[in-house]
Amino acid sequence: MNTMTYRGYTASMTFDADDKIIVGRVLGIADIVVFHGESVAEFETHFHQAVDDYVTACEALGSPPEKPASGRLMLRVSPSVHAAALKAAARSGVSLNKWAEQALQAASRVRVRA
Repeated sequence: MNTMTYRGYTASMTFDADDKIIVGRVLGIADIVVFHGESVAEFETHFHQAVDDYVTACEALGSPPEKPASGRLMLRVSPSVHAAALKAAARSGVSLNKWAEQALQAASRVRVRA
């Protein structure tokens, strides 16, 4: 999948052969933000406008705009919990990052696409 990024938001890029346009949708947020362009340059301009309009509309409504998750998570835990997690990851034969991802996924009951 082709994507484009602006202000921390990523958009999908899908060519619509019937209408001969590039259709985009902002990914990673619950709100639906869509746009299109007839060229890559026009698509990029409309993507920037769509993100700017989304942020402005959220501010006007008094709610913060949703930001996509970066995939980076910084946690502070007690040394004993950290040590136990390291041991559990080693027993599982995976890195601490992978072990924590699996634990968080199980705890939140979220299916993650690879």
